[in-house]
Amino acid sequence: MRILVRAPNWLGDCLLAMPALESVRSNHPGSEIWLLGRPWVANLYPPKKLVAGVLPIEETGSLRGLLRSARSLKAARFDAGLLLTNSFGSALLFALARIPERWGYQRDGRGFLLTQGIPPAGNGATRHQLDTYLDLVRGLGMKTAPAKVRLRLAAREKRAAGPALEAMGVNIARPIVILAPGAFYGPAKRWPAERFAALGALFQKKDKAEIVITGSAEERDLADTVASLLPRRAAVLAGLTDLRRLLIVMSRASLVVTNDSGAMHAANALRVPVTAVFGPTDPAATRPYHQPSIVVKKDVACWPCLYRQCPYDHRCMTLISPEEVHAAARRLLA
Repeated sequence: MRILVRAPNWLGDCLLAMPALESVRSNHPGSEIWLLGRPWVANLYPPKKLVAGVLPIEETGSLRGLLRSARSLKAARFDAGLLLTNSFGSALLFALARIPERWGYQRDGRGFLLTQGIPPAGNGATRHQLDTYLDLVRGLGMKTAPAKVRLRLAAREKRAAGPALEAMGVNIARPIVILAPGAFYGPAKRWPAERFAALGALFQKKDKAEIVITGSAEERDLADTVASLLPRRAAVLAGLTDLRRLLIVMSRASLVVTNDSGAMHAANALRVPVTAVFGPTDPAATRPYHQPSIVVKKDVACWPCLYRQCPYDHRCMTLISPEEVHAAARRLLA
């Protein structure tokens, strides 16, 4: 069989979907499995090991673009398609591509587009996103792989981490703390930049730590703001590395402090100690799945709201102090 798997759109979700993808691989040992997703997905799933390759999804909201993508997928002659996304549009694409078998959750009114639709668990209990992906595979009658997310770097990549940090002026003899103040989901997920800066200052003063600030190109201003408020220089990587280079640098860190974001899951997959600051989202669904990790959050009346932008006073985040996060994170600092 030729199986096409529609990868999730976000870094964290792609990492949490790894056990589900490994399950598909083990249940179809003679099949050719391809991923359809954003181009950076190829940095997480090296070809020939877990998948045959990654097809880039066309980022367009137009009918013409949808039909063009469908024609391209139809020409590839896939026998089955697994949707790890929940949107109507992703199921419509597979249907227009005439993929004979289309598997996924019955969500967003798309059940009629699926040949095998799995109803979401409805018992009211919050499931971690990793388990939700495995539930889908299990619902399709497949045996599931262990619930474990692990990113492994090649030996040459591990050797490159130290020199890469030294080239940015980082003293690798000191503890290295990575601050990831961004979150693609929206500003409601972001602990304020001033709090990240105050936290970084505590690490610099009390732990003699080197601070590295990461993020996307769109988060460069945010990273620069945090760096500008620190008493000592920090290395700002935001927008300067691709995903693979970011993973290499992150693997050398003593600790990563993040919001609920892809960076949080990347650090956790590398088994780098991570402290995550949670605001409007539920740690039961998206917390770091493995140890060593710590979640810091406040119980407020409006939680969980899942808003992208807080319409009130952002109290779920502003009630969390730098001193509180520092005290929690220090327990993980090697």
